[in-house]
Amino acid sequence: MEEKATLFDLNKRIRNSIEQNFPDSYWVIAEISELKINNSGHCYLELIEKDPNQDKIIARARATIWSYTFRMLKPYFETASGISLDKGIKILVKAKVTFHEQYGLSLNILDIDPGYTLGDMERKRQETLRQLEKDGVLEMNKQIPFPTAPQRIALISSETAAGYRDFMNQLLSNTYGFTYYVKLFPAIMQGDEAITSLIKALDKIYLHENFFDIVVIIRGGGSKSDLSCFDSYDLAYHITQFPLPVLTGIGHEQDISVADLAAHTKLKTPTAVAEFLIMQTYSLNQYLEELHTTAINLVNDCLQKKQEQIDDLSRKLARIGNNVLVINSRTLDQLSYSFEKRTNRFLQAKKDFLRYSQSAIKSFSRKYIIEKKHYLQIATKTINYMDPQQVLKRGYSLTYHNGIIIRNVSGLAKGDMITTKFERDEVNSKVEKVRREKKK
Repeated sequence: MEEKATLFDLNKRIRNSIEQNFPDSYWVIAEISELKINNSGHCYLELIEKDPNQDKIIARARATIWSYTFRMLKPYFETASGISLDKGIKILVKAKVTFHEQYGLSLNILDIDPGYTLGDMERKRQETLRQLEKDGVLEMNKQIPFPTAPQRIALISSETAAGYRDFMNQLLSNTYGFTYYVKLFPAIMQGDEAITSLIKALDKIYLHENFFDIVVIIRGGGSKSDLSCFDSYDLAYHITQFPLPVLTGIGHEQDISVADLAAHTKLKTPTAVAEFLIMQTYSLNQYLEELHTTAINLVNDCLQKKQEQIDDLSRKLARIGNNVLVINSRTLDQLSYSFEKRTNRFLQAKKDFLRYSQSAIKSFSRKYIIEKKHYLQIATKTINYMDPQQVLKRGYSLTYHNGIIIRNVSGLAKGDMITTKFERDEVNSKVEKVRREKKK
């Protein structure tokens, strides 16, 4: 008859076997898929390994870091690597295989190597860059001509981030009084959903690309793991293919992300992006002022030369008149009067012409500069007037289907859900009937 054993006895035998066959600790490479810290300070992890060719999980194990070890390992790892110890990263840990009759198999983590995680992230980053270069797209966004002084800005950021506030304060409170139109397209800037959220924001901007001059992506810095989404191939590829120049100000001064390298222009911080845009406008304003000064100087030089020509002509005419008077003294009074009168008329006419020309040129130059500045003001007002929020304030409403404004019923069908947005409220409706106008 076969031997019978209780589950506890069987597990105890398994435990003894494991302790005999795995007496030492081992360095293990794995990816963290789950990480939890309980009230006692113990850290519980789920470790996995994926097939590199299929991204399929081929191994899984539970692991623990007891509180007294976790209090040392976590700050050591994060200080040495600049990466948060969290799910989604690959680690190299020293672990001992344990088996408990009640809780089963587990790995007890005793040590961790920060250098391995750093190396793995850098390896993935370099692979992404090589793939973008192989695809021939890495420099595409840089080849788009940059606007002389961009004023209509599509901004991708988290609306609660400090970097967003810094950018807006720096840009809109500039000392020169320049006006900008900024439209925020909110996105998640870290974590599992960040890449998808950033790409969706770019897709929304693409639907209105003709309305904007540039795209700005900003964050407020963070750890290497927080910023790992900006090393994504999919995000970088979308940036390279975007039809508008993309500027980045992610806020990490030491490292350059793949998104930075794919963008048209990379800057260190959100504030630096705002200052860059202000200086672009300042340069245009300086150019217009210099153009105005140059035009005035050219006009004055021309008038000065004409005045010298008139003065020279006046002297020549005076000499001719004197010679005539010497030759024919009998007609002195008549010739003198006639010559003086005609000369004065001629000189007066020339001087009147010069004054008129000088006044007209100065007036034209001043009017030209005023018209250009007025044009910029009108453009700014037009942009503000076209803001969808302003349209709503005037009593109109906007109707969306799947996040896209409805312009006709061609894309609607019975049963579709639509959203009507007013200035402060919105209403969700269900389409009961679609009536299309018959072509005549």
